[in-house]
Amino acid sequence: MQKIQFTKRKLITSFIWKTLEKGGSQLIQFFISIILARMLSPSDYGVIALITIFINIANAFVQSGFGSALIQDNNSSDLEFSTVFYFSIFSSIIFYFLLFISAPFIANFYHSFVLIKVIRILGVSLLFNSIVCIQNAFLAKRLNYKKNFFGSIITISLSGAIGIIMAYKNFGLWALVGQNLSYSFIMFLVLCFLVEWRPKLLFSFSKLKKLYSYSWKLLLSNLIGTFCNNLQSLIIGRRYNTSQLGYYNRGQTFPQIISNTLDTSIQYVLFPTFSSRSDDILFIKEKMRKSISLSAYILLPCIFGMAAISRPMIITLLTEKWTNCIIFLQISCIGFAFMPIQTANLTAINSLGRSDIYLKLEIIKRIITIATLILTTPFGIYPLAIGQAICNILFSFINAFPNKKLLNYKYYEQIEDILPALIQSLLMASLIFFLNKILTFQNNILLIIDILIGIIVYIIFSIISHNKSFIYLIKIFKERKSKTI
Repeated sequence: MQKIQFTKRKLITSFIWKTLEKGGSQLIQFFISIILARMLSPSDYGVIALITIFINIANAFVQSGFGSALIQDNNSSDLEFSTVFYFSIFSSIIFYFLLFISAPFIANFYHSFVLIKVIRILGVSLLFNSIVCIQNAFLAKRLNYKKNFFGSIITISLSGAIGIIMAYKNFGLWALVGQNLSYSFIMFLVLCFLVEWRPKLLFSFSKLKKLYSYSWKLLLSNLIGTFCNNLQSLIIGRRYNTSQLGYYNRGQTFPQIISNTLDTSIQYVLFPTFSSRSDDILFIKEKMRKSISLSAYILLPCIFGMAAISRPMIITLLTEKWTNCIIFLQISCIGFAFMPIQTANLTAINSLGRSDIYLKLEIIKRIITIATLILTTPFGIYPLAIGQAICNILFSFINAFPNKKLLNYKYYEQIEDILPALIQSLLMASLIFFLNKILTFQNNILLIIDILIGIIVYIIFSIISHNKSFIYLIKIFKERKSKTI
């Protein structure tokens, strides 16, 4: 395998393709989820949310952080990729078997025996996901996100169509099962055609051990993160009911789609780029500052704007039966607003090969998460949701702490990078929230008015304040436009 050179042009192009991939697939998924939510019940979504917890934990074990290890290792070759490929398949079979035999115990714990079949069927996705992880690592190592874009769009469209057809045919819960399982299978199938790499008949325990010395810390970090991130769903599903969990999960989905689109783009593009120049601290800090400023400028108005328009948006898109999820959406927006800042800091730490620091941070954050859950759960589901949002804000500071020393990227510099966008976004959202209190239009009309006013006001604030990110994006747009003429 040849070593890839990461030029400025390749970096920008890769970021664009990755953002298009995540944005395009999330946009399609957004419309698909709206259609399905109008046809299915909150309880159906609650059941899937419960199952997803166990599937995600099993996936963390199967992938074991090896995808990141392959990207971080500048010398990884066919031997390393093939070794991880066979090990991942073996792991997926083992963990599917564990899921299969534990399904009755999980169903008994939640007093819902339909979970047995759902777990055993959805568990098959572990095998496909184990292979997709390697395929994605191969593309990420080359910043070849153009193929990821086409693969994701095809996969999300086809699996979404399957889910919609099944929901239309009154399959209920099984429509969501069909959508999720077909997504894993179709993604595997599509990447088999798009990715030129094929496993060789090669395996090395020494290479596996070498990669594992880096990846085990990521595995443990991912396990802790996955468990704690889903712990509130476990508690809600057990303490309350699947309908409440459905509202909670649906409320998180909207801000999560926006946050994850930018969040994942940052991680997938910056990680291989930083890893290729892990000895150039000034380069990493410069690119990281640019990334945080741009992500804050793009994400914060979307997130806080969504919180402001949540009522007309939910009623218009999902109908009145989902109004109970509005409060969860607004609370979630507070936490998800700062996720890309968390990710940029963690990506820099990982790219420097400091998975030990990554692990320590995860342990600290998850102790705080569990402590917050213990303190808030007795007071009800709303304090629980608020507690988790506050934790996400706190985690931004915790993730930034090591980079004060590693990159000389101090707290005040990070605040300085996000503050202009944060102030503009809060002012814009406050204006929309106030207008919604006095305007008496129908919800669908009000939604359109809110979005238009939000965009116009945010742009005006950017022009008045001479926002650096706004000026930079205009410059990039003009340069690209001049090249096409």
